[in-house]
Amino acid sequence: MAARYNYVIGDLQGCFEALKALLKEIRFDPAQDFLWFAGDLVARGENSLGALRFVKKLSEQGAAATVLGNHDLTLIACARGLKNIKDKDNTRDVIDAIDSDELIDWLRRQPLCLFPKDNVILTHAGVPNIWTADQAAELAREVQQHIGHEDLSVLDRFLVEMYGSQPNVWTHDLEGNERLRVITNYLTRMRLTDAEGRLEFSFKESLDDPMPAGFQPWFEFDNRAAKTHQLVFGHWAALEGKTINEQIQNVDGGCVWGKDLIAYRLEDQQLFKVNNPLA
Repeated sequence: MAARYNYVIGDLQGCFEALKALLKEIRFDPAQDFLWFAGDLVARGENSLGALRFVKKLSEQGAAATVLGNHDLTLIACARGLKNIKDKDNTRDVIDAIDSDELIDWLRRQPLCLFPKDNVILTHAGVPNIWTADQAAELAREVQQHIGHEDLSVLDRFLVEMYGSQPNVWTHDLEGNERLRVITNYLTRMRLTDAEGRLEFSFKESLDDPMPAGFQPWFEFDNRAAKTHQLVFGHWAALEGKTINEQIQNVDGGCVWGKDLIAYRLEDQQLFKVNNPLA
């Protein structure tokens, strides 16, 4: 049975109390509605463990799905012992939990790209102007085959090589780790690009702030994917859930920074917001 309402929820970042308040605000009914999470389920909020357990349970009930964000990938790398947990990332409780292996195994099997509706594509950071929606989905699957591989050594080899900012532009002839890294960076870290899709990683501020020469927000360029699909993304807290245009919608309200957690209802493009009650 089709869901009554589909909601895309922005970067959770472990803000579990805000999530509970938001679900009350939208009168979420897991028997009828469906939640699509834009990634970064965990990190700097007050209860990453509770949030992750909750989303996993909803997913197993058939009432939710999520894409992976950069903080989710970092948690997986930390859990595998390949990266140290940053002090500002409140994820030690996940790694120390009695069900940690189960949670991490579930998390690593989640995709980098979803289609909440036939004409809507969801990724954590967006889709670069140089890709179609189908291409983004195909390339996301390439990476997911490594993250979710049954052989954990395949996962570990990917995670070891995942970090880095080069190559910073997509070309079809990329192979191996470089190919996987740039795909991952587009889907989970992108904010600014140039017209050719070249990535710039230092800028995290608002649209009113000065940007490096030659670079603009990825959605300012003529976007191939947006010609066929509505693009919904999180990742960029400074956008505060901005509607870019009728085809591109941000859902990161900056909840972890004391602002809003957002639910975007796909049926009527309505935004619902709750302020972080712990801010």
